Amino acid sequence: MKTPVMRPRRRAQALVCALSATASLAARADDSGFQPITPYRPSVSTPAQLPYPGQLEFELGGLAANDGESRRNTLPYLLKLAFNQDWGLLIGGDGYVWTGGEVGRFNGVGDTSITLKRAWIVNSANAFGMELTAKIPTAKETIGTGRADYEVNTIYSADFGPVHMDANLNATQLGFVDPGSSRTQFGGASAFTVSLSERWAILGELSGTHQAGADNGVQLLTALTFSPSKILTFDFGVARAFRPRPAANLLSIGVVLPLARLW
Repeated sequence: MKTPVMRPRRRAQALVCALSATASLAARADDSGFQPITPYRPSVSTPAQLPYPGQLEFELGGLAANDGESRRNTLPYLLKLAFNQDWGLLIGGDGYVWTGGEVGRFNGVGDTSITLKRAWIVNSANAFGMELTAKIPTAKETIGTGRADYEVNTIYSADFGPVHMDANLNATQLGFVDPGSSRTQFGGASAFTVSLSERWAILGELSGTHQAGADNGVQLLTALTFSPSKILTFDFGVARAFRPRPAANLLSIGVVLPLARLW
C-alpha cells in the first residue's frame, strides 16, 4: 500500500496555515513580555549572536528546490534557546520532506540537528561565535543519508553602519559519502543584510562547499524580510544553486517569533 502523497497545492495550503498560526500567536502576544527576536533564517550562514537569554524562539519555513530532474520540498524549523549571552542550544531540521523525480516519490519526517553554540560578544558591532552540531538521521534513507554528520562552524558578525554581515567557515564530518569522496566537507558563507526602513530589509548571500572527490557547491541567495513588530519577522527568498550539477532553483518563505519566556 502506497503512502499518501500531499499534492503541491495542499502542501502550499498547509504551509500557509502553519505560518498563519504561528503569526497569530505573535499577534496575540503581549510585546512587553518579550525581547526583540534574533532571526537566523533564511540564509545559510548564522549570526554569532544568541537570542535573548531565557526566551525560546521558533523559526518555521517552507523551501522548494527544483533542478529540472528532481524536486525536494521541505518544512525547515528551528528552536533557539540561550542560557545566557555566551551559551545556547539549537534544535532544528526538516519537519517534513516531499521528494519527486525519476526514482519515485517519497515523503516523511526529515533529519534532526542539535547544536551547542558559544558566542563571544566583543562590542555592540562585533561578535564571534562557534557552533558544534550533530545531525541525527531521523529521516528514512529514501529522504536522508541514514548516517550521522558532525560539524564545527566558526562565525564572525559585524555591523558597518546600516549593513550587517555574517561570515561562516565550517567543516563537516559526513557519515555517508559516495565512493572516492572525502568524508570531510568544508563550507563557507557570507551574508550581508541592509536595512531599507524600520520594517524592511534585504539580504544577499554567497555560499559554497568543497569536498575532495566531489563537485563543489556554489549558491547565491537573496531575500526580503518584513518585521511588523520586534517579535515577528517574515522572510521571502529566492536562490540559485549553480553547483553541484544540475543547477537548481530554490524558493523559500518563513517566519520567526518567540514562543515563551522561560526565565
